[in-house]
Amino acid sequence: MGLKQNLHNLKKKYEGTKIAPLFNGFHTFLYMPNETTHGGTHIKSADDLKRTMNTVIMALVPCLIFGMFNAGYQHNLQIEAVSNATGFFSGEFWNMDNLLIGLVKILPLVIVSYVVGLAIEFIFCIIKGHEIEEGYLVTGMLVPLIVPVDLPLWMLAVAVAFGVVIGKEVFGGTGMNILNPALTIRAFLFFAYPTWMSGDKVWVQGAVEAAGTADAISGETILGSLAQSQPLNYSVSDMFFGFIPGSVGETSTLLILVGALFLIFTKIGSWRIMLSAVIGALAMGFIFNQVVDMGWIGETSKFYGLMSLDFWKHLLIGGFAFGAVYMATDPVTASQTNKGKWIYGFLIGFISIMIRVFNPAYPEGVMLAILLMNVFAPTIDHYVVQGNVKRRLKRLKAKTA
Repeated sequence: MGLKQNLHNLKKKYEGTKIAPLFNGFHTFLYMPNETTHGGTHIKSADDLKRTMNTVIMALVPCLIFGMFNAGYQHNLQIEAVSNATGFFSGEFWNMDNLLIGLVKILPLVIVSYVVGLAIEFIFCIIKGHEIEEGYLVTGMLVPLIVPVDLPLWMLAVAVAFGVVIGKEVFGGTGMNILNPALTIRAFLFFAYPTWMSGDKVWVQGAVEAAGTADAISGETILGSLAQSQPLNYSVSDMFFGFIPGSVGETSTLLILVGALFLIFTKIGSWRIMLSAVIGALAMGFIFNQVVDMGWIGETSKFYGLMSLDFWKHLLIGGFAFGAVYMATDPVTASQTNKGKWIYGFLIGFISIMIRVFNPAYPEGVMLAILLMNVFAPTIDHYVVQGNVKRRLKRLKAKTA
């Protein structure tokens, strides 16, 4: 009670000043707002935007922690300091050495993401004189989970600044942006620094000269090897549990699935978008498998590796599962109508696998597919609403005829 009372007294002191939005943001982050509404009818709820964002962050934390273990494990695996993990509870995976290696590399990404992004949010709230917008609470966590672990921090800072200013603030801030901010940041990195975002190498900690390995990188990731028509060297269980190289939060399909169930249970994530995205991806993957089975694509084709991959395995590799659960379901940039969500999600899954197969230079498509459908989401909703209006007008005419 002492802290709460002191914050309440300080709030009165700073009320009306330029830094009031900053203080209010900190105050409401810890406690529910103490303002009360007067007049009219109001719905009482313990939920607000901050709590919604915090719920999404809770769903992301298991992926973050697992990613730290996996970053260290992949490093040790490349220098042959450990053997292949034998299961989700493998002692060689869940050891403190792996965690410390991953923590040292990933924690700075999280810190830079939040410091740069929130600093820009604070500047804009002071300039515009409005309350702090909480949208970056989730974006700040998403960004470190969808970039390569060895991305230079200055590149991340530049990309975050671009994504927050150009991707969100110029449109009016949280709730007004037409593109997912986290994917806008990743798209900037992809086009500005493509060699760092290719995803075709496994990160290895820099100080490994004594082990006789190359500094910083070694080997290829799954999508990189499949794009070169090389055989898949990972078991289904490894891909499902996440014992594979990749971006920090995108490897463990199991934990992403757990996060999806949590978001659906809390009614924050749309199950329609998630399910339709999976259906779309399976449909496109199945079509490609049929093309290979019919002999239309030979083993010498540069598309053969990813086309011949069993269609359902596309769900276990790359960033598809992570994108379908945590970014395609963004309530601001996704379709709003129920029918529109089915169309929106299906096209994301369908286009993701299409881009993944036909772009061997960058064998991942979920980012571009979601950004594309962000642009078309309002159009989809428009035609869904117009279709509903026309059907109701027809029923009205039939009754009055």
